[in-house]
Amino acid sequence: MKFSGKNVLVTGSSRGIGAEIAKTLASFGLKVWINYRSGAAQADAVKEIIEAEGGNAAVIGFDVCDEEAFKDAIKTIVDSDGELSYLVNNAGITNDKLALRMKTDDFMSVINANLTSCFIGCRESMKVMRKKKFGSVVNIASIVGETGNAGQTNYAASKGGVIAMSKSFAIEAATSGIRFNTVTPGFIATEMTDALSDEIKDSFTSKIQMKRFGSPKEVAQATAFLLSDHSSYITGETLKVNGGMNMA
Repeated sequence: MKFSGKNVLVTGSSRGIGAEIAKTLASFGLKVWINYRSGAAQADAVKEIIEAEGGNAAVIGFDVCDEEAFKDAIKTIVDSDGELSYLVNNAGITNDKLALRMKTDDFMSVINANLTSCFIGCRESMKVMRKKKFGSVVNIASIVGETGNAGQTNYAASKGGVIAMSKSFAIEAATSGIRFNTVTPGFIATEMTDALSDEIKDSFTSKIQMKRFGSPKEVAQATAFLLSDHSSYITGETLKVNGGMNMA
């Protein structure tokens, strides 16, 4: 995989899909800034793995919902490296409830964590990237943002918003040499899915054409492609990583 930039910030990368994205991008020679909100030890562990494999990484703790903290983090990165070449907005939360039982605070907490934070990251990184007329951003959304899901009105709204917002950023940034794309994972094998019963897992896989959950590595490789020079003429697109569960 070929990259013209030298560093990347991956939000929410102390564990799960974000950690795998960080490790994969480091394996391609990028300096990876590993973001965490509360999992400092986990972030340090990801850094140690990357460095043990010959990669370059730094840990940067901040809450993506805190606008000033996000701005300060990007400034820290630019002061250190002279640029921010790539951004992966991966951080997010769930707060599932049926819509009739969902309070406005339940709705807005997910919107702020998943959508507003993504907006802040896209806006602030664009300010930096346009100075060099180069950059690539990948926003991690979800299949739920495309299909909806019972009990996840807030999550679906946030991830659907990420998809639409990414297209708008792509339009505004194209003449500045900056690309914005989205990855929408389906059911991915993580610690959360490991805790599910075999019966529930079977009910999910029955809806997937490839009859299995995806791996974090498969999401990470798709993300790396969209960041890289190999997708240099792709912007405003949504790459589905769902095993054929949703082809629309």
